[in-house]
Amino acid sequence: MKNIVGDKNLDASNNETVEVINPATGEIIDTVPNSTEEDVDQVVRLAEKAQKKWAKVPLHERGRILEKFVDLVEENSEELAKLLCRETGKPITEARAEIKNTRTFVYGYVEKAKHLYGITIPAGSEAGQEKTMQMTIRQPLGVVACIIPFNFPCDLFGQKVPSALIMGNSVIVKPSTCNPLTLHRYCELLREAGIPDGVINCISGNGRVVGHALASHKGVHLVSVTGSTAVGMETMATASKNLSHVMLELGGNDAFIVDKDGDLDLAIEELVWGRLYNTGQVCCASKRFLIHNDIKEEFTKRVIEKLNTLKVGMPEEEDTEIGCLITEQAAITVEEQVRKTLEEGAHLTYGGRRNKAFFEPTILTEVTRDMDVMKDMEIFGPVIPICGFNSIEEAIEIANQSTYGLCGNIITSNMKTAFKVATELEVGGAIINGASFYRSAEMPFGGWKHSGIGNEGIATTLEEMSKIKTIVLKNILED
Repeated sequence: MKNIVGDKNLDASNNETVEVINPATGEIIDTVPNSTEEDVDQVVRLAEKAQKKWAKVPLHERGRILEKFVDLVEENSEELAKLLCRETGKPITEARAEIKNTRTFVYGYVEKAKHLYGITIPAGSEAGQEKTMQMTIRQPLGVVACIIPFNFPCDLFGQKVPSALIMGNSVIVKPSTCNPLTLHRYCELLREAGIPDGVINCISGNGRVVGHALASHKGVHLVSVTGSTAVGMETMATASKNLSHVMLELGGNDAFIVDKDGDLDLAIEELVWGRLYNTGQVCCASKRFLIHNDIKEEFTKRVIEKLNTLKVGMPEEEDTEIGCLITEQAAITVEEQVRKTLEEGAHLTYGGRRNKAFFEPTILTEVTRDMDVMKDMEIFGPVIPICGFNSIEEAIEIANQSTYGLCGNIITSNMKTAFKVATELEVGGAIINGASFYRSAEMPFGGWKHSGIGNEGIATTLEEMSKIKTIVLKNILED
């Protein structure tokens, strides 16, 4: 595939490419351009020019085009799901679910935009303003760069791109080089739906080159990043030189707390969802399992029983429940993190084996609060480290010792305990009686501390994707 730049499909100016590899089989699926700073400059300039015209398109017409895009996605849903499955390594059932979510995002943002009303400040609300009316409107930011990671490319496209477009911005999509193909197809379908040339663009390449060039370009007015904390910090530092807006949804090391009165059946069910979905490659996955010592042994036994029933297999097989990681290197990194935790004194109770990009579900026990895995070592894979606690205050203290603060959860039958934990966890999202892996399309989703800046979701993103202007009718009223 080629870059989508204005009305053209282009190779990189240096003709370099990046191979897109099926992580489950090692086969080369396709190539994409390995773009340069010059390529970024070209696409930004085209996007700036196109945005001026797009902003003048009526809101209802922008919405109609986006709804047509949804129709095209659904017409091509199986093709898109198979492509997403092949290039990402996630089970085909999960890929289909992700494609299906596109309608929810687009229709939600379109409807929200139609009801994003301004405010009127009453005349005379303060002394000296008796004859003056004030009203607010929202206007586009300009060019929005959407830097999208590998783990949920279509879901995050659905959060970032329709919201930017409906508010009158032009968009430059920068997908992960690991799995850019489905997002290239999404951008093609947006053009087919009627998005004007230059309003939607897609440029691939090394993040250190393309991502940096987008963040540093004076023509980019917002950089929306979902990725690692290191990438987010670098992006923020770069964008600050132009006072460009940033939205940063970054890493997490979420705590999964089960008190002694918690429902174990529910806890095991939520563990499978919250830790093993997408083979554990989820920013808000539950990654630290804090279990009351009175039930820790039983909990561990039940987890092992459940893992024995799950099928790890080739992603395209209909009954596969757990696929592979995004690359073999990603699996090697998880393997090294498990080895480090064992060297610190943990015990390997289940799993722990790697086969190329596959890493089997793994349980680590005898984990203590002073180990790296219980602080800031985020394992992006299907690893379940179990650490005991004696009081809910101790659990909260362990949970909050991380520099991350994305999400967290508590499983308990005591609502006083539940709300104590929910209010005291230093996180952007606290889930009661469910895993921390919870993100509805509507909710304001974002982290505290090193987990990000800003909130993404239908409830809040349109404000992030626009700027407010106050129009003053000075002395318009008569005595």
